[in-house]
Order: sequence, then structure tokens, then C-alpha cells
Amino acid sequence: MLILGLDPGLGTTGWGLVRAQGNRLSHVGNGQIRTDAALPLPSRLVALDAALAALIAANAPDEAAVEEVFVNSNPQSTLKLGQARGVVLLAPARAGLPVSEYAARLVKKSLVGVGSASKDQVHAMVARLLPGAVISGADAADALAVAITHAHIGATTRRRAGLA
Repeated sequence: MLILGLDPGLGTTGWGLVRAQGNRLSHVGNGQIRTDAALPLPSRLVALDAALAALIAANAPDEAAVEEVFVNSNPQSTLKLGQARGVVLLAPARAGLPVSEYAARLVKKSLVGVGSASKDQVHAMVARLLPGAVISGADAADALAVAITHAHIGATTRRRAGLA
């Protein structure tokens, strides 16, 4: 199963592709989609959507996993992030992919064992679980962490349902 992990952001959306074969994970790719801060919001959202559509078409993932947004102290930033997240949820859904969402604390707990783990701890575990992967930055590492979480949780869910 090829899983597309996404870490939404208006300025930078991280993406990571992980292949799950039973309990084995392998790195397929990762990167960052950046939008131009000088453009109006609608143009940035269109650019994000187009880049995600191209990524999905080029890689044909089986499922997508998206990190849930946390609310920060700036309402304007939170609103823009929410709009970008809407695009990030829409693109794989429009392509017919099942889309799952995971809270940041669950991703941290799934990878490190502690929901309050630091970004550095999560990124170190991503590197350990995907040896040899060259990670394109913090947003891409977060996206890979979401994909890994989905692989682990999905495998458990399928085993419990008797599908694996």
C-alpha cells in the first residue's frame, strides 16, 4: 500500500510517500509544496491544489493521511491554515483516495511513544524507520511521520477486522 502523508500549511505543505508491506515500511519520496506569499490567498490555494493534484497523479497513492491543525494564538493565521488544510483534504478526496486525519499528539505518540515529544525526536524516529531517506525539511519529515502513523494504525485496524 502506498500512503501519502500530508502536513498542511499555506506557506509550505509537507508531503511524504511511504510504502507499507505488512510491517515493513519503505521511503518512496518526500518534499515540500511552497506557495508565493506575495500572491493573493485564492491564488495560493489554487497553486497548492494544482501541486497536490500533480503529486497524486504522478504517484498514484492508495490512501492519504493528513495531520490535524492545532489552533495558535493568531486567529488570522489559524484561519489561513484552515483554508489550506481544506485544500489538502480536498485534493486526495477528489482523486478518490480514502483520507484519514491524525492529531499531532497521536503522531508523536505513535512514533516516539510520548504525545509531547519534540519535533527533533519525531524527525529522528522518522530517519530511523526510513533508513537512507533524504528528508527535504521539517514539513516533509512531519508528513512522513503522518504516513508512518497511518501505516501502523491502518495495519492494526485491518488485523482487528480480520482483513490482514
